[in-house]
Amino acid sequence: MFSFFKKFKKPADAPLDAPQEESVEAAEDEEISDAELERQALAAEAQPEEAQPAVREEPAPAEPVAPAPVAPAAVAAPAAPHAGASKEYWQGGTQSRWSRGPETDQASEEVVPPPEPDPVAKRSWMTRLRHGLSKTSSNLTGIFVSAKIDEDLYEELETALLMSDAGVDATEFLLESLREKVRAERLTEASQVKAALRELLVDLLRPLEKSMMLGRAQPLVIMIAGVNGVGKTTSIGKLAKHLQHFNQSVLLAAGDTFRAAAREQLTVWGERNNVTVIAQESGDAAAVIYDAVGAARARKIDVMMADTAGRLPTQLHLMDELRKVRRVIAKAMPDAPHEVLLVIDANTGQNALAQVKAFDDALGLTGLVVTKLDGTAKGGILAAIARQRPVPVYFIGVGEKVEDLQPFSAEEFADALLG
Repeated sequence: MFSFFKKFKKPADAPLDAPQEESVEAAEDEEISDAELERQALAAEAQPEEAQPAVREEPAPAEPVAPAPVAPAAVAAPAAPHAGASKEYWQGGTQSRWSRGPETDQASEEVVPPPEPDPVAKRSWMTRLRHGLSKTSSNLTGIFVSAKIDEDLYEELETALLMSDAGVDATEFLLESLREKVRAERLTEASQVKAALRELLVDLLRPLEKSMMLGRAQPLVIMIAGVNGVGKTTSIGKLAKHLQHFNQSVLLAAGDTFRAAAREQLTVWGERNNVTVIAQESGDAAAVIYDAVGAARARKIDVMMADTAGRLPTQLHLMDELRKVRRVIAKAMPDAPHEVLLVIDANTGQNALAQVKAFDDALGLTGLVVTKLDGTAKGGILAAIARQRPVPVYFIGVGEKVEDLQPFSAEEFADALLG
């Protein structure tokens, strides 16, 4: 709070009995009578010249000072989420939102403005994605160069889509939809047909886009599954880093007790991210994960991710072990696991679709992480998954670095395939 002071003179016509100002400043400004001035002048002449007091000049009245503008109050940061609040983990890391939980009666949700996207990082990511899908992209885009809209064009498109691992079902669906769109909109140019195919591909892949909801439980228990060699443990380390960007505390459980050095590999990722890893030298995978859930609850950890041993879906006795792990997690925390993710290798083509079906039947998948799109992957497998088993794709990977694992976007993927 600011205080502003001003100096005032007493009016000339003020009554003699008016109360006098006691301050020094008011006394200095008081008017003096003519008789008093004459008496002071005679007294000054009688004194030696050097003793005469210097004449004090009255300072000019200061201009009134305008109050300094008061800066607006800083916008208060959103309050910590109330009990039961849920945080939406928006794909791409562009938005986070706190909203009411089921057991709270607060009236409204608080929206945190998304951070400004880094255009350089975005271009770098799209470059890597286009490079990873360049084989399929060149096959598809080459068809539309100086092409006529005839049956030959559709046959070439059919061949290219099948070679991209899209599968028969998705290929037939896209071609039939494209024919209808060309007729309905009377498209005559190859570029128009290409744009129409991109639009249909985006519509097909859109159901695979889904946000991962954080904060609906503490800890949020995520079970990670997949066959050997798909990059499961590496993906867990990268996911931990992504979660930390949203101020989520993370704990990892080394539940892969079969593969040599799996525990050590996860421990290295834990050290990189400064994340605790619960592990045992030997023992049952379910017991390790059970202990990890208990530790996460005791420490009030936000997210607990459990690594599991890689196994083929045809190995029924090993798939039974995964079901056991899921049941044990539910005993440690009744509503867990809250997410069951399957990591698949995009290079395996239609075999990846078979894995999705088998693991979904056994565990009830809630999301996918698609890795190794930077190799010889053809990309069309996502279209096949969207048609036959549309499990949400949370992340796709195009390399070994942490930033090479990014949220899935249907439009970005379609642009990379048909750019």
